[in-house]
Amino acid sequence: MKVLVINAGSSSLKYQLFDMENEAVLAKGIAERIGMDGSKLTHKPASGEKFVFEKAMPTHVEAIDMVLEALVDANCGVIASMDEIGAVGHRVLHAGEKYSMPTVIDANVIEVIKECFPLGPLHNPANLMGIEACMQAMPGVPQVAVFDTGFHQTMPPKAYIYGIDYKYYEEMKIRRYGFHGTSHRFVSLRMAELLGKDPSEVKIVTCHLGNGSSIAAVDGGKVVDTSMGLTPLEGLMMGTRSGDLDPAVLQMIMNKEGYTIDEMLNILNKKSGLDAVSGISSDMRDLENASKQGNERAKLARDIFAYRVMKYIAAYAGAMGGVDAVVFTGGIGENDGLIRYESVQGLAFMGIEVDPATNKLRGEEVCISPEGAKVQVWIVPTNEELMIARDTVEMTTAK
Repeated sequence: MKVLVINAGSSSLKYQLFDMENEAVLAKGIAERIGMDGSKLTHKPASGEKFVFEKAMPTHVEAIDMVLEALVDANCGVIASMDEIGAVGHRVLHAGEKYSMPTVIDANVIEVIKECFPLGPLHNPANLMGIEACMQAMPGVPQVAVFDTGFHQTMPPKAYIYGIDYKYYEEMKIRRYGFHGTSHRFVSLRMAELLGKDPSEVKIVTCHLGNGSSIAAVDGGKVVDTSMGLTPLEGLMMGTRSGDLDPAVLQMIMNKEGYTIDEMLNILNKKSGLDAVSGISSDMRDLENASKQGNERAKLARDIFAYRVMKYIAAYAGAMGGVDAVVFTGGIGENDGLIRYESVQGLAFMGIEVDPATNKLRGEEVCISPEGAKVQVWIVPTNEELMIARDTVEMTTAK
């Protein structure tokens, strides 16, 4: 069975085509500048060649048409006809409290995606445009929604309810939702495999560290807490996001600068974090180079990031009453050995530490804790697209 995985943004659309017989990626690419001048499709078959098609894409419908044309193109195509695509899996940001598992898309699912527009105003409308474009281009082909918030729906109320008037939860569904769920699910399942145990038997802290970062406590295969909240702004300090801070900070800055709440939230989301603390960049690699050259603010930004990761790991071990493994994934988690090292400093008393030699490895699936360590620490590269493809197969072939 071949599965097309779609991740639709407001002006872009990423895709991968999988052959699920061997889980091989046949092709992948991105349609950019949808609805703008200069739109183009970059298509990469498994052969490694890159093909660029420049053509107007007024909407996601035209973008999907271009993707499908590329997949069957005589020069760069990887399938003989569209009939080979058995199902389409869509990454969808938000389903509120309605769906915790991947779901075959029908009218009810579409309505839930629309209902959650206020919870995911930047993503859910774009995700729906991708779904509707695929439905139009491939009538009759099963479409599956895999929700970014779904994996976190097992959290108990004590973990997701905020300390504000309960009516805001009842009336507006304001609560912790969590994000990066597909990544946390993929690496936690893989970690259980590597431990040789069923997911129900292990306690894992999963650290998805990238430009957007979050941590989850996965106990017995179920999330009991996670660092992102109502929005992806809460939790760790990130590339351009502030992460946790005293809400009174907003009032002080807004009163002094005369900002509106929308301007203030834009600052917290896009002009804070590593970028703002360092004054240099939101890219951890740039900060590492600057730190080596003696830039104190770049070092401070990295120190804050690692310190907060350490605090969340310790807190989530406590939330689960223990921990069997800590997993690092994402661009930073998979590639920055110094951040990994600093993120577990101070946790040796819990049996969490890394081996200096193996911790130097980058982007590999490898155990980086010392031999015989009480808690295993691993790098597990994430693969959200493969997780979506697997979920799509399961949902469309279930007996």
